[in-house]
Amino acid sequence: MGNCFANPKKLPSPAPVPVTLGKPKKKSTAEIVPHDHHSTVRLYGSPISSHTAYIRFALQHKGVPVRFTPSISDPPLIEVGSERVSGSRESLLQYIESKFPNPPLVVKRCNGEDAKPWVVTLTALQHRSMTWHAERMLRWSEDLAARGGKKRGCGGGGGGIDPRVGTPRMEVKKFGKSYSQLLELLLEHAQMEERVLFPILNSADPGICKAANEEHARHLPIMNGIKEDIKSIGVLDNGSPAYLEAFSNLSKRLKSLLEHCKEHFVEEEIQVLPYIEATEMSKPKQRKVLEQSLDVMQGTHARLFNFFLEGLLPLDAMQYLDLVGMCHDEERMSSMLQMIEESNNV
Repeated sequence: MGNCFANPKKLPSPAPVPVTLGKPKKKSTAEIVPHDHHSTVRLYGSPISSHTAYIRFALQHKGVPVRFTPSISDPPLIEVGSERVSGSRESLLQYIESKFPNPPLVVKRCNGEDAKPWVVTLTALQHRSMTWHAERMLRWSEDLAARGGKKRGCGGGGGGIDPRVGTPRMEVKKFGKSYSQLLELLLEHAQMEERVLFPILNSADPGICKAANEEHARHLPIMNGIKEDIKSIGVLDNGSPAYLEAFSNLSKRLKSLLEHCKEHFVEEEIQVLPYIEATEMSKPKQRKVLEQSLDVMQGTHARLFNFFLEGLLPLDAMQYLDLVGMCHDEERMSSMLQMIEESNNV
């Protein structure tokens, strides 16, 4: 299933989960599957309420199957068997924790005494979502190449038709759409850093962000080249030698992009973002910087918001909602959640 806002019928079928080394990787909001041993929880609330969204993510973190019914209920109401509970966000979280103790619900508070500057947390969470989507695109391209232009059957096998992707040509178009969404997210994130974060650091010590700016410039041709490659594949005959070679090359370029992005994100989080803390921004200044960051990334926080959240773990998504809430702009929050609801109803 997708994240708790997503419409499963719309999601293209990702490639099989790859073998991972070391500890198993935690799953994002687009991969978590409810545990069968939990009874379905009914949740009633406004689909454009941050309160309701927060509770939906909390339930998803617990692996609880949720049946959401849009309503005017404010605050939201939870129904578990014969029990019906409503109240503040904290009281509902406490109820969920007592009812479903595992895994523990530990949400990092953005306004705690030891919390990092809000824009630093925002940037790191965006890195996580973009990394997950880049990894997913790579797995998907490798799967397409391995199938050699053959359709994906239900459950990933060869029998039947997977209605989420359709014919091979339809699947390539869906693949291209997903990459275009990732590309827009990557470009908006880079613009946010260049217009908001880097000027703050450069005003304190010119040259801190020189290497990061150069990395952005090097990545752009790679990202645009991949988009053109996908367009070219769309007109090739499925399964032809040219088709197979094109997908093989595409997978290599996606792998290269993923490696560059991971390296760049780690370098930023270790060598650049910590300097934000050294600027000792006041809370009003932090709020202004946060608002500017959200304003620059308009597409990410509107029509792409559902796509963006799919790349986050439920607890990370809850923290991201907290950050947006720091702006004290209910209209902005409602608009973002409304876009999610509309995308699911298309």
